[in-house]
Amino acid sequence: MKNKNLSPEDKFIEKVQSDSHKKIKAQKEGNEILFGFGLFGIVGWSIAIPTLIGIALGIQFDRIFDSSFSWTLTLLFAGIVLGCFNAWHWVKEKSSDD
Repeated sequence: MKNKNLSPEDKFIEKVQSDSHKKIKAQKEGNEILFGFGLFGIVGWSIAIPTLIGIALGIQFDRIFDSSFSWTLTLLFAGIVLGCFNAWHWVKEKSSDD
């Protein structure tokens, strides 16, 4: 695409335009990468927090109630399901904003 017969001024303008397009593209990709990392962190925490709360409650219920099943495992599973639903809902909401 580069023409060897360009004047020095035209070569300079072409170089500045090329560099500015590269910089704008890098800024957009950088923002997308940072947004991706942020999204990854939020999704992780939105699953981890309900899971940990479920485990803590399950341990307490196992100490209080004498039952034939494990409250810890039951509430662990419930926390994971709730966290995954929460993460799915949040990602769906964020993707519809764009």
